[in-house]
Amino acid sequence: MFEVSKILCPVDLDDSSLAALEYALEIAERNRATLYLLHVARTPAADMDAPVAIQPHPHWERAAREWLEKAAGKRLDGRVSYQVLIRSGVPETVIMEVAAELEPDLIVMATHGRTGLSHLILGSVAEAVVREAACPVLTVKPRANRL
Repeated sequence: MFEVSKILCPVDLDDSSLAALEYALEIAERNRATLYLLHVARTPAADMDAPVAIQPHPHWERAAREWLEKAAGKRLDGRVSYQVLIRSGVPETVIMEVAAELEPDLIVMATHGRTGLSHLILGSVAEAVVREAACPVLTVKPRANRL
């Protein structure tokens, strides 16, 4: 039987990742698992198309922590055990580093649904995590806009 006691849920502070959070919450509740909410404040790396690499800035992390703690308190408080983690760096790299530290049983994350040229240029964090993760990864597609 597949037991889930730790779930890593990377969130990028948009509606897509909040949809993934709902899935992660439901799985955590059913399994009495601890939910680890991770936001990566993206900083350009030396190999990106930026003139110079930008160092992490505490303001980015503080703002993200405030937003994520507020969202988590509203959605999760009292329902499951959870921790908010904020890191700076390149998202797919940091997600894999945190996954190596925590050794979660499951990663639940959103995809942005990019295709074609935008996917080729921007890449896919979710795709990289699915390829490299040592545990199962549940990806949640963005909801279609409904009128």
